[in-house]
Amino acid sequence: MSGAARWGDLAPRLISAAVMIVIGVIELWLGGIFFAVGVWLLGGAMVWELSRMIAPEARGTALALGVLSFAALAATWVMPGLMVLPLLLAAAVAGAGRMPGRQVTFGLFAAATLLACYAMVSLRDGAGLLWVLWVIAVVVATDVAGYFAGRSFGGPKFWPAISPKKTWSGTIAGWVAAAGVGFAFAGVLGAGAWLAVVSVLVALAGQMGDIWESWIKRRLGVKDSSNLIPGHGGVLDRFDAMLGGALLAGLLWAFGLLPGLA
Repeated sequence: MSGAARWGDLAPRLISAAVMIVIGVIELWLGGIFFAVGVWLLGGAMVWELSRMIAPEARGTALALGVLSFAALAATWVMPGLMVLPLLLAAAVAGAGRMPGRQVTFGLFAAATLLACYAMVSLRDGAGLLWVLWVIAVVVATDVAGYFAGRSFGGPKFWPAISPKKTWSGTIAGWVAAAGVGFAFAGVLGAGAWLAVVSVLVALAGQMGDIWESWIKRRLGVKDSSNLIPGHGGVLDRFDAMLGGALLAGLLWAFGLLPGLA
């Protein structure tokens, strides 16, 4: 691969990333309902994309399921905690019923998407801005380190049958970067050095979210979940790793296993 081809997608990726960063920083800083609405919109968009990939002939259904997902996430804002889980799972199951032959694929991924979105909003609202920044920083650092290390060093593929572009060099570089983020946040969050270990686990969960989406796309013969984000494909293509990281972080928090929040 020539140098120009190797880095040819870098400019649109950087421009799109810059726009997303500006919007994300504003919503993160504002917090509350402003951050929540942004996450709910992303959740609805991701379920919309998932529906379009699985059932491209039913675009009206995809839009309806995206709206339903947004509404289910919005309803969690005013619902008691114990009622949130069945509500979000019910929304995923309702959508799965409209996906003949792909019910399990849709249901599991849609449920994971909605639960991850809920976890991110809950973490911002209940634990504070710095904890959400930690999750984001871990996932972004993992992605950036993996991208540059993989493009620069190449080497054996991590899981070629599912994600042919991912290499072991990029994967390991992502873990190292995540550990560095953990050490950087350990003091300010009062979490100690264990946060570096947890950060690597969150990074791995993010990588698995990325691979899970890649597996779905390969099974469906789809290159990108959509073309909403120049250089990144769709919302799912950009935030699939964030889903995995947020979901694990939320689970660890729920079970009292996040150092500094236990």
